[in-house]
Amino acid sequence: MRSFRAVTWESGPVLELLHSQGFSSRQDTFWELAFGADQEPMALGASLAAAFGLLYIQDRSSMLPPLALSPPPGARVLDMCASPGGKTGILSLLVGEQGLVVGNEPNSKRLATLRANLLRMNAANTITCSYPGQELPFHDESWDYILLDPPCSGWGTVDKHPRVRTLWREDKVKPLIGLQRALLAKAARMLAPGGKLLYSTCTTNPAENEDQVIWVIEELGLEVLPLEPFAGFSFERVHGSGHGPTQGALRVDGEASMSQGFFLAKFTKPGKPMEQDTSERWRVPRSAEQVDPSRLSGPECDWSVLPIGRTVVFSERLMLLTETALESVPPELRWQGFPLGRVRGREFRPHPLARLLLPEPGARDSLNVESIAGLEDLVAGRALVLPGKETRPKQLALFYQDLGLGWAVAKGSRVLWSDKESRFRQGTSKEDRGKRESGKAKRAHRKKRP
Repeated sequence: MRSFRAVTWESGPVLELLHSQGFSSRQDTFWELAFGADQEPMALGASLAAAFGLLYIQDRSSMLPPLALSPPPGARVLDMCASPGGKTGILSLLVGEQGLVVGNEPNSKRLATLRANLLRMNAANTITCSYPGQELPFHDESWDYILLDPPCSGWGTVDKHPRVRTLWREDKVKPLIGLQRALLAKAARMLAPGGKLLYSTCTTNPAENEDQVIWVIEELGLEVLPLEPFAGFSFERVHGSGHGPTQGALRVDGEASMSQGFFLAKFTKPGKPMEQDTSERWRVPRSAEQVDPSRLSGPECDWSVLPIGRTVVFSERLMLLTETALESVPPELRWQGFPLGRVRGREFRPHPLARLLLPEPGARDSLNVESIAGLEDLVAGRALVLPGKETRPKQLALFYQDLGLGWAVAKGSRVLWSDKESRFRQGTSKEDRGKRESGKAKRAHRKKRP
């Protein structure tokens, strides 16, 4: 049975959309937003709900680390090894609009995946950066909540990846163990007194799990916090728990739980919490233009739903930099805020998946599709033809029976949708036309040379 989760707290309309396509699902017992697909008339990833980013396919064990860390609303969380973003997205839901999640991923391709998934989830309270985790430029004792799900041997995924035990034999995991310890040491330095660190892996190898817990206690001075078992899972006896140090950690029995094998351990740093110094605010680069989005032309958007912050244009991309992020990151950090769409001049085009900017259903520039067949046509790249020949805006707020989906493109009476961002065509502005004419003149001049 394929497991998935809703990407918003209002899961009912998403499930109704799934059921309209013939899917049946049931809610899991460990979290209200976790579900299992009982019946799949097609691949779950090919569903309309998946196409519009309303659900995220994720192994049920993989949902446990952020739930075990359990940051409260308004918290700031660092996810040190964040891609592909499933755990980061759950953290985003838990901390809410006033909170912040920093997703770090050192690999450029995996960073692109992380950013794409967070965009699909509309996780506007997240920012991303790309550093080796052990070199993150955050101040010591500056984070109250840290999630560390480092590279591991992946032995717990053997059902999905049968060759993993061959690729990562015990004699080959020594470099991984060293990397995990370097990341744990960095996490311990960044963790504030009284803060919480959640360490997790998808391996069953004690050297990467229980042995690391003992190392953290003995070498880094952190303390283990007991974790309560989650409903709906079977847990194996934790290796070495009879000796005390690893008691409170959890080892998921993958086969019995119909999920991946997983290991979770939660730590805290002794001491009293201290007030964070926010005097060194990150400054918006001069090359970026701060704009008031309400003054931009384009489709009707609801800007009031955005977290408090600044909207800034970087290379024609309108980015949200939340106030919490600006107060939390050090000046030397290179990071990216949340993308909202594209701007040229004063014209704004929201990203097709920017559901958070949608106006209320029935707004002036909106389209409420009533049939599943119509939505399936749009996702397949086929146009919907609207009655009448009246002039329509270039983008329409798209709904299905009042469920917000994103933004469609209108071309006369035809409406199209794609999850790819609509770029401005070159040569459509006065500046572009001037550059084009200048280029033509230079080429003509070169041709006249003897």
